[in-house]
Amino acid sequence: MIAPLATTGRDFGDAFDFMLHERTGPRGAQVGGSQLLGLIVTHLELSAAAVGIAIAVAIPLGLWLGHTRRGSFVAVTVANVGRAVPSIGLVFLFFAILGAGFVNIMLALVLLAIPPILTNTYTGMREVDPGVVDAARGMGMTGRRIVRKVELPLALPLVFGGIRISSVSVIAAATLGPVGGVVTLGDPLINPSCYGDAGRLGAASVVAALAVAAEVGLSAVQRAATPRGSKVGGRRARPQGRFIPKRRAQPAP
Repeated sequence: MIAPLATTGRDFGDAFDFMLHERTGPRGAQVGGSQLLGLIVTHLELSAAAVGIAIAVAIPLGLWLGHTRRGSFVAVTVANVGRAVPSIGLVFLFFAILGAGFVNIMLALVLLAIPPILTNTYTGMREVDPGVVDAARGMGMTGRRIVRKVELPLALPLVFGGIRISSVSVIAAATLGPVGGVVTLGDPLINPSCYGDAGRLGAASVVAALAVAAEVGLSAVQRAATPRGSKVGGRRARPQGRFIPKRRAQPAP
C-alpha cells in the first residue's frame, strides 16, 4: 500500500518539476519549463478563439429564436447533434476535409462550443415570464428594447451557464490540436516518446487546472449575473423594523 503511494507521489513530483524547469527529453529535445509555457499560450489562444466565435454566433441566434418563441426544433436538434458527435471525430473530419492549420481546428472546436450556448440562451429566453414581456410591450418598448432591457438580463444566468459548459469542453478538446498541426498541451499527451511520462502527466495536470479555473471563474460570473430575487429562491423575506408584540385581549369588566 505504501509503495504505490510513494510511486504516485514521485510521479507527480517529477511532473511538477517538468512544469517548472526545462529538461532534456528522451529524444534529446529541450522540453518543459518555458517550452511548456508556449504550449499553454497556444492552447488558450485556440480555446478562446473558438469560444469567442461560438458566442458571436450562438447568442444572437438564441436570442432571436427565444424572443420570437419559435425554432424549438432548431435548438433541440443542434443540442442533440452536439452531444452525439464526438470531439475527436469532428477534429479528424475537419482535418480530412480542410487540412491542417489553426483556423481549421478552431472551426471544429467552434461547432463543438455552439450547442450548449445556443440551447441555454434559447431556454433562458423562453423561461422569461410572458407577463413581464407583455408589461414591457404595454409600456411602448420595441422588440429590440424588450430583448436588450428585459429578456436578456433575466436570461443571463443560463447564457453564462452555456458559456461555462462550452469553455470547459473546448479546453479539454483543444488537446487534439496536434492532430491538425496545432501544437497545444495535447502534444505531450500524444508524444510521450519526446516528453516522457513526466511531460505527459505534467501537461494533463495543466489542462485539468485550466478547465477547473474556467469552471470556477465562469461559475462566479454566472452567480453574479443571477438576479437577486432568483438567488433568494423563494425564501420568505424577514420583516424589517422593530418587532411589536401583539396585545393580549383584555377580559370584559
